[in-house]
Amino acid sequence: MAGRPHIALDSVSAVDGRHIRALTFQSVRMEYLRHVCEELGTAASGSRALVVGSGRGVLARGLARLGFETVAADPSAAATALAREADGGLGVSYLTAPGEELGLPDASFDLVYCADTLEITERPDAVLAEAARVLRPGGAFVYDTVNRTPVSRLVYLGAFQSFPGTRIMPRGRYAAHRLRRPAELAGALGRAGLSPRGVSAFKPRDARGLVRATRGRRRGTLADEQLPELVGMVLVPEGSPVVTYLGCAVRGA
Repeated sequence: MAGRPHIALDSVSAVDGRHIRALTFQSVRMEYLRHVCEELGTAASGSRALVVGSGRGVLARGLARLGFETVAADPSAAATALAREADGGLGVSYLTAPGEELGLPDASFDLVYCADTLEITERPDAVLAEAARVLRPGGAFVYDTVNRTPVSRLVYLGAFQSFPGTRIMPRGRYAAHRLRRPAELAGALGRAGLSPRGVSAFKPRDARGLVRATRGRRRGTLADEQLPELVGMVLVPEGSPVVTYLGCAVRGA
């Protein structure tokens, strides 16, 4: 990939920062999900899960492998098509729909995971209200998003979408006002009828690995599949989230 790489979401012929993010986040997302299911007593077998902001379906397929009957919703038709192509017989149901208006039945899922959505939507209350609507009483809402701190602005507004050597996202995808602190999100969850159960920070094992991964992917010297091990995301349950964090909430009766 000589010169300036072409950057486009939901494309196999360009640097797709959204897919890079999904691949590198997958291990901590699945680790956190297992912890939530164990804590709440949610058995995958016989349960239905929805992934909002599913992209090419990496997380949805992970849930299907755990035994969930899984639906994957994404606002991008291109992402939905790529996800279907990659399903590999897992039987995930893919649909094109925004998080703000899913078009799915009330109280039809035991678990909803919101990915790649809360940090880009202008209407977080609408996303959370939709998630609560499709959750059964006692169902789990799991999410990950980006805190609003000086460091997160440097990473997401600077490194990922502005700095020439590390840019992997289209400019304007992230904005400071769409990055939300855990306390702000907790308030929004409560307004939607979702009871917050706390958050867990997560971060790269070594920030230098993240820089090497993004630069290598831009240059074409690294394939997508090589990035997760190089970045090595780890959960920091007791830490205060500096950049990214996961959280869980439960729908009340």
